[in-house]
Amino acid sequence: MTSAAASGGAYRGRTLHRRRYPVRWIAACAVLVSAFALLPIVFVAVAAIQAGWSTVAALVFRPRVGDLLVNTLLLVIFAVPISALLSIALAWLTERSDLPGARLWSWLSVAPLAIPAFVHSYAWVTMVPGLHGLFAGVLISVIAYFPFLYLPLSAAMRRLDPALEDSAASLGLGPWRVFFRVVLPQLRLAICGGALLVGLHLLAEYGLYVFVRFDTFTTAIVDQFQSTFNGPAANMLAGVLVACCLALLAVEVLVRGEERYARVGSGAARPLQRARLGLLALPCSLLLAAVTCLSLGVPFWTIGRWLVAGGSEIWRLDEIGRALGQTLFLAVVGGLLATAAAIPIAWLSIRSPGRLQRMLEGCNYVVGSLPGVVVALALVTVTVRTLPFFYQTMVTILVAYALMFLPRAIISLRASIAQAPVELERAAGSLGRSPAKALWATTIRLSAPGAAAGIALVALGIMNELTATQMLAPNGTRTLAMAFWNYSGEIDYASAAPYAAIMVAVSLPLTWLLYVQSKRMAGR
Repeated sequence: MTSAAASGGAYRGRTLHRRRYPVRWIAACAVLVSAFALLPIVFVAVAAIQAGWSTVAALVFRPRVGDLLVNTLLLVIFAVPISALLSIALAWLTERSDLPGARLWSWLSVAPLAIPAFVHSYAWVTMVPGLHGLFAGVLISVIAYFPFLYLPLSAAMRRLDPALEDSAASLGLGPWRVFFRVVLPQLRLAICGGALLVGLHLLAEYGLYVFVRFDTFTTAIVDQFQSTFNGPAANMLAGVLVACCLALLAVEVLVRGEERYARVGSGAARPLQRARLGLLALPCSLLLAAVTCLSLGVPFWTIGRWLVAGGSEIWRLDEIGRALGQTLFLAVVGGLLATAAAIPIAWLSIRSPGRLQRMLEGCNYVVGSLPGVVVALALVTVTVRTLPFFYQTMVTILVAYALMFLPRAIISLRASIAQAPVELERAAGSLGRSPAKALWATTIRLSAPGAAAGIALVALGIMNELTATQMLAPNGTRTLAMAFWNYSGEIDYASAAPYAAIMVAVSLPLTWLLYVQSKRMAGR
């Protein structure tokens, strides 16, 4: 009896150790990834300390920085609210009304994501050469980035319980008061999340604002880097840009609040009854048609016009094939690297949630919100000073992609890991498999669809990335975005058109997958 009890206790001890052991080594991997991801923020802090307060004050508190800050604030103040109002209107029309062709309009409201922002700007500037300054920046920013708000808003509207609106109407509230007092408060999370994405893209964008000659922190940093090669001025501008990003994150947290929006109680929400537009159906359809013409019609028409004007001479198949091959290679390998780095953090968030997990996940989200130019500056400094053999190599640029797009992979993996039963992982461990083999045989394989979605999202970002690629790419690298930028910089818009067309053609299927995924998550 005693020996049996002792052997049983020893077995339970070994089993408990096996259960704790994977948590430890996965947590160690997650800590390592997060520590490396903090490199850009550490770089900004170290650069400021090394420069000294007098240099920092001289470089930061000067009229040029004030002008850039005003430009950035005006851009965010105008573009984000306009994008929010437009997205709320489009989401309500496509999800809550009997608008004719609502499904088609819904897809057309997401499709602009397949067109890089600098291609939007290229299309508008070549069509309207005098389009410059703040107005141009706001107009093209809204057209390029409003789908980031439309996607979460449309998903949120599909999941709203109409019984709440019925209760408010029964108390005597009119349709507009019901919308503002019942519907709009339930959209706060979607509005805050989408507005944050739009704001961060505004801070990080480079090519769009170069075309319209509107100076921002990112354009100024790239100019400083190209003229002084990572001089103190570029570092200090990067520090101000990081502060703007952190301030935007803090504002989103404050505005979002801690209210709960889940429906609690017995029963289920009744099917949604769409609002009847009646005579308003025609003007509402015209609104969606106008948005589609501005966001899709102008880029497609401009690219097509330049393709026709250039003729067969602009289709340099050897150059285009090489650029397409390098782009796909970087996109696929970068997507795989980012997804592999996201596995420990995503696994911890589901299997072992706690303070450590929240802190590690938060670090990656903060770093993922930083502009690519800051990440590139950090990696340039590290490689030049300590690891010169990695400077301007594929390793450096792939690491930059992993740092920039890691949150996309985490979000996709986390949803799939949550659907993989932990009991299978434990059963594999009890059969004698090592923690790594048990994880691979069960959770990783069952999470393959989420991993594929994460790779696709990261690849979409990499294909359209310009700033970090320009600063970190090895000599001889020429992606589609880089080739497009080089030709457009030489005012050879016809030669740039094939690269723009290929970028859009490759991005459209990935955008469609993102659209379908959002429909599935919202229960449709």
